[in-house]
Amino acid sequence: MKAIRVVFMIAVFCFMSAPILVVAGVSVNEKKRLLFPPKGFTLDWYGELFTQNAWFNALQNSVLIALFASLLAVSVALPVALYLWQRNSLFGRLLFSIGLAPFMLPPVITALGLLIFWVSVGGSGHMAATIVSHGVFLVTLPLVTISLGLESINRQLVEAARTMGADEKTVFFTVIRPLITPYIVSGFAFAFVLSLNEYIIAYMVAGFTVETLPIKIFNSLRYGYTPVMAAVAVIFALVSVVVFGLVARYGDLPRLLGAAAKDAK
Repeated sequence: MKAIRVVFMIAVFCFMSAPILVVAGVSVNEKKRLLFPPKGFTLDWYGELFTQNAWFNALQNSVLIALFASLLAVSVALPVALYLWQRNSLFGRLLFSIGLAPFMLPPVITALGLLIFWVSVGGSGHMAATIVSHGVFLVTLPLVTISLGLESINRQLVEAARTMGADEKTVFFTVIRPLITPYIVSGFAFAFVLSLNEYIIAYMVAGFTVETLPIKIFNSLRYGYTPVMAAVAVIFALVSVVVFGLVARYGDLPRLLGAAAKDAK
């Protein structure tokens, strides 16, 4: 039975990893052709991502948007989660539900709503609009992870700090914040990776004026195939593996997913 389980897991791993292996093979083709197995070997297409202005500008836009949007999402999620944890009021639950709403709706509906908003206020086509839009859309991720972190805190620690004379600010920075830091970092990491890969909202809000890498890939497809597209996909996959691997290694993934929240109380 154990051998069957091992064979099954290996088969699942091969099936799940096959698409990225094919894309990785295509990205190192020596010639500018969509071939697998690859004919020849070269890393020039990875170099073009950083040397060609069009691709490098798209990379810069993607990283900047993902970075600031993730910071915005965490900045909004932290006070909302903290307010709900401290008071558990109807208003707090309403804010939490609003924070979950972007992920409950189809992305195209959210993108259309954001497009209408930015057109009406004159912000369409600006990077700031894409940053705010991604921040609003991705706030669900840090909101959920930070809420899980707060729920795992033993409230007796907070009461003990207050009993010793600590004010709310001191309690937050000496007791609460150190305990929820892994959850804050994981929420930021999840939002960062999803923002890098997000296409619909970025396209609807900014269109061709602020090209991110996903938008650049789709725009380039109109003129033919280039292995740079495959190179971008491989880099995105590696970034995701590294980020989520670090979260799992240092952030205690079962607790981040809520599996040990009850035991921690």
